[in-house]
This record gives sequence, C-alpha cells and structure tokens, in this order.
Amino acid sequence: MKEDSRLFRLESQPLSVPVLVPMPAERPYSYAVPDGMQVQPGSIVRVPLGPREVAGIVWDGATDTVDPKKLRPISEAFDCPPVEEGMRRLVDWIASYTLSPPGMVARMILRAPEAFDPQPWTEGLLRTENEPDRMTAARRRVLELSSDGLAWTRSGLAHAAGVSLTVIDGLKAQGVFEQVMIPPRSVVAAPDPGYAAPDLTDGQKAAADVLRERALAGKFSVTLIDGVTGSGKTEVYFEAIAAAVESGRQVLILLPEIALTQAFLERFHDRFGAKPAEWHSDLPPRMREKVWRQVAEGTVRVVAGARSALFLPFNNLGLIVVDEEHDPAYKQEDRVYYHARDMAVVRGHIGSFPVVLASATPSVESQVNALQGRYKRVALPQRFADAAMPDIRSIDMRKAPPARGGFLSPVLIDHVRKTLAREEQSLLFLNRRGYAPLTLCRVCGHRFQCPDCSSWLVEHRFRGQLLCHHCGHNEKRPDACPECGTFDHLVACGPGIERIAEEVVGHFPDARTIVLSSDIMGGVKRLRLELEAIANGEADIVIGTQLVAKGHNFPNMTLVGVVDADLGLANGDPRAAERTFQLLSQVTGRAGRTGKKSHGLLQTYQPDHPVMRAIVSGDAEAFYDREITERERSHLPPFGRLAGIIVSAQTRAEAESHARALRRVAPASDDIHVLGPAEAPLALIGGRHRFRLLVQGERRSDMQGYIREMLAAGPKIRGSVRVSVDIDPQSFL
Repeated sequence: MKEDSRLFRLESQPLSVPVLVPMPAERPYSYAVPDGMQVQPGSIVRVPLGPREVAGIVWDGATDTVDPKKLRPISEAFDCPPVEEGMRRLVDWIASYTLSPPGMVARMILRAPEAFDPQPWTEGLLRTENEPDRMTAARRRVLELSSDGLAWTRSGLAHAAGVSLTVIDGLKAQGVFEQVMIPPRSVVAAPDPGYAAPDLTDGQKAAADVLRERALAGKFSVTLIDGVTGSGKTEVYFEAIAAAVESGRQVLILLPEIALTQAFLERFHDRFGAKPAEWHSDLPPRMREKVWRQVAEGTVRVVAGARSALFLPFNNLGLIVVDEEHDPAYKQEDRVYYHARDMAVVRGHIGSFPVVLASATPSVESQVNALQGRYKRVALPQRFADAAMPDIRSIDMRKAPPARGGFLSPVLIDHVRKTLAREEQSLLFLNRRGYAPLTLCRVCGHRFQCPDCSSWLVEHRFRGQLLCHHCGHNEKRPDACPECGTFDHLVACGPGIERIAEEVVGHFPDARTIVLSSDIMGGVKRLRLELEAIANGEADIVIGTQLVAKGHNFPNMTLVGVVDADLGLANGDPRAAERTFQLLSQVTGRAGRTGKKSHGLLQTYQPDHPVMRAIVSGDAEAFYDREITERERSHLPPFGRLAGIIVSAQTRAEAESHARALRRVAPASDDIHVLGPAEAPLALIGGRHRFRLLVQGERRSDMQGYIREMLAAGPKIRGSVRVSVDIDPQSFL
C-alpha cells in the first residue's frame, strides 16, 4: 500500500511535525506524532502548551532538529477537514506583511473549538412497507406524512401530524417504522442560481456579463463595481455569485456592518430561494460552531459576514465579494492589524479565483488600481429604473444660521416641514452619538473628562449617563458640579443626535421620530427592528449617525439633511477629505431611491471646500482626480507607503522613553523616513499612555524589512510597555 507523502505517521520510529499554536510565537513548535496517529499539513490537533492544552494547526515546513523522543506528543487529532493550503499560505502572508506573529493570525481560524469534532447524528424514523394492525385518524395522518420516503425525528413527526408521541411509539413497535440515523441538518438550504431570474437594465446586464465570465474563468482577477447609490450593484454581483455556485464553488460575501446583514439576507433569499449562512460577532456560539464546521465540510455554499469571515476554513472557495469596499470597518486595529478588503484580494490571488469589490464611492486605492489596469472597472452611472439622483445643495450656515440654542438652519427646518406635508420621510444625519460631546460647569468651568482616556465624556441623556466612547467608562450624570458643588449649572456643549432629536420634537411634536446609532438600547435586534420600521414607512423623521449611511433602502425617504457636514474635515487625517466625501455621498444617496423627487442639504461653514463642491455638483471624477493628484504629490498611499508604530505603557515616561529609543536606532535609508515620536492625538486610552512614530517610504520600499530591523535593534520590551505595528494605517488617532 502506497502511503500519501503528505501524511505524517508514526510506525517504528517517532516523527515530529510543526504545529502553529494560537499565541504570539514567531514560528510553529515541534511536536511528536504518537503511534497510530495520522496527521498532515492543515490538520487541527490538540497539543500541550505549558500547563494547559490548546488547539493548533499542523503547519508546513521542517521541524527543529530535535530527537522526536524528547518532544511532547500531540494529544489528539480532531476529526475535522484540514485547513487547506490556500488558507495556510494566507496566514503566512498576513503574518509577514503585518509583522504579526503567525500564531495570532492562525488564532482567527481557531475561534470555534467545539466545531473541531463532527456534529452528532440524530436518531430518526423511516417508513417501512409494514402496515399497522388497525387504522385510526391519528395513525393515518402520521402515515400520510411519512410516506415521502424521508427520515423524520420522533418528536418532529408527532408535532407535524398533531399526534402524541405514544402514537409514534405504537407504530414503531409494530414495525411500521425502522430506526435510522439522520445526519446533521445544514444551517441553510442550498442556494438555487436559477430561482428568480433578475430583471436587469442594459447597463446592469453588461456589467453582470463581465462578472459571470470572470467567475467562470476560474482564475484570479479583481473587478471594481463603481456604481452610484441605487444603481443595483447588489443585483449585478449576485450574477457572479450564481455563476460561482453553478460551477460548484463556495462564495464569501463581506459586509462592513452587522446592521446591514438582515436586509441583505432577504435580498439574497429573493434571488436564490435560500439565505446565505451568517458570520459575525452577534451570532450565537452554537450557530457559529455549526457554520464553521459546515463551511469546512463544504455543506455551506455561501457565507455573508463581517471581516472575520475571511478566516473561515473554506475548502473550495471560488469567489469573494467585498461590498462597500471603501468602508473603514474592514480595518481591524486589535492584535493583528489587517485590512479585510486587501487581504481578500491576496486570498483570491493565492487561490486563483476572482474577487469583486463594490462601492458607490470607491477608495482612492481601488480607483488608482483600476486606472492603472490592475483592477477591471465596471461602471453603473445611472440609478435603477432611471430614478433621479437627489438634488443636493449646501446651506451656508454663515448666512442662514440656526436660532439661538438650536443647530438646525431655518432652511433645513422648512424642507423637513414640506416633506412631512407630502407624507414622505426625512433623514437628519450627524456622525456624533449621544446628547452632547462635552459637559461643563458654567460656574467654575469644570469639564467632565474620562479618568482613563484623554477624551471628554459624552452625555447620553436618554440613559442619564456620561460615557467614554473609547474605553467604555461610564458614570451617572450628577446634579451638581463635582468640582465646586454648584447645583443646576451643568451645561451640554455641542450637539449629538439625541440633542438634534430634542430640537426636532420641539419643531415637529406630532411627527414620528426615530433615533438610530450603533449604541442603541436593545442592541442589534432592536436596531434591525427600527431599520425595518423605517423601510416600512413607520417613521417620519430619522435622526442617525453613519450607521444609516450604509446600504439601506428606504423607499419613502426623499430628504436627507446633514447637520454638520464639516465635522469629518476637522482633523489631520490624510484621508479626511476622502472619507468625508464618501460619507456624505453615501448618506445623501439614501434619498429618492425609488424615483421620487428628492433633496440633500448640507449644513456647512465651508461651502467652497472642494469636498462640498464635489458633492453639490455631483462631479465625483473631479474630486478623485484632485485627491489622487494630491496623494501622488505627497507620496501618500497608494503612491507611497505608511506604517504606524504605537508605543503604549502605564506611565507617560515609559512610553516616551521606549519610543525615543526606537527612533534612535532607526536604520539610515534614502527612501524611508521616520517621523516622531509624538504623543498620539488620543494620548491616553484605557489608562495607557500612547506615543506614535510614523514611518513613510516610497512605493517600492521594503517597509517591513526596515521596521523588523528597527525593532530588533531597539530596547527589549519591559514592564508595561507594548509596541504595535500598523502597516497601511487607516486611523491616525
């Protein structure tokens, strides 16, 4: 019998294999393979690690030159499909690119430990050819149901037939049923590519043909769907999904927000007759285990999920779709710093399959890749059914200021009143949660600040609390100033969405008003119900944060008012203009999606800013041309490279000392420069002081090699010091 060369098996002499364990180790550890155990690269095993046992993945490559007899043995090889080669290569690639320990990347695969063992089979009953000795109405119902040739569970058959369990047991005793074992039920039904043929416009059909051709080609490609809001991008990439499913491949659809998932699942069901499996942080643990296992076994064909779904162990992945590819939510900034959109492209390249990126406001990086021919750009410049884009205007707040104590211009208030008269919906957008971003005492000037962060506490008046949005610290809003003891002199400064809601109720007391943000009481379930209510027309005025800007379809919404269009421009982030343009374009795009005449109004003190001019004119091309030119001139991504090194510690002195020591050992280079260290804009988060170094280099610079050399030459990490590296940073706070 010929043995598979990829299997490691112990016969007379012990063998050793490398195992990647979920901890910050720089390489796999070597373990002995016990007698009779067979493992191969990708096998998921349980191994001893110090005093405990952990799950790990048998990795590729050679082990240390250590006598296997001296190594600790693998405790158990799980009965689980191995992690396929493409995923293992992705782990190594991400670890190398992000300068993260490979074990911490592999940890993201191993997040459903209960799924490593097979799901149990269930006892069931199957109809035989025997007949009962006498017939009753209850028995007849049972026999009619069970004559379909399918196995039933005892309780399921009794419930469906409306009989007691004793009826089922009596039939079984007479040999009418035989006992069989039923395999685990799939978490979702298989999608049917031909379930509901879409009614596409000519532009959509041309785009869909391109995507179908690429999905069936079975090779790597990246296609950017650049379509205005309401142009039907989802229906277009559904055709690529249909092609991939037809060819027997699995599909991953990445979505930026959990709140988008429910509406997306319903649209998917309408097209394919079944929902995709979900994967996100709100999924119950038992369901997560089932999805993980069935993805690994290939039972689940399509998954829709958040960025972490990229690390599900697909065994036959053939297409990745990244919806709203520009969204900052795709960047993870904890432990392993990675961008799911970029890693999806890498995954497609490794696995030789297509990737589809979709957005109404693509990132500058994706636009440049399309212009340079690395991505295929498919444009959808018209809304579905020729619905008109909203008429967008700016409100110069210097000429039409709000009333004293208010934040809404009379112009915006008048438009809301007219919209209500037409029985249509209005959306007021402000990207600021809570009631007010700052609370102070009018007598002594005391400001409420988080004790653990360098940020003000945000008042949430609905809850009666002051909250920190960075570390979660909260405290009850006091009646008196804690500094001077004066009662009734605490004042809220600036608006949050709760304060805008208060102002709206004052102007329109009879209107049905809904306030939406990511920290809504009741969590995701409540949020989904509110979004459904808005779509069904059960609200007149919606006040929301950026949550409402993403992918929602509100048929009766004809007015969008942006309360503070300048808010995103007031920082030193090099992506500030791009992000503000994307956010304002997306939120105003919620209006008029079903063809009704619609309006978008931007309250701004900078009506001549290039972003405001681009939004009002609808000239996205001009904005992107200007932004791309500025990036190229400044050698900023995608024309240059950036990396952030964040040094944090429990004391400011420790953090600053370590950061300065790193700067001193930075290698000399002609094409890479180190800026800083300087205190981060948020210098204190969660009780940890933060200093930042920014590394800037040319496009072809070996940024990772430079930083590795810098960290190796730097001081040893001692005490409370932590060092994080963020390649291609998206946040500069």
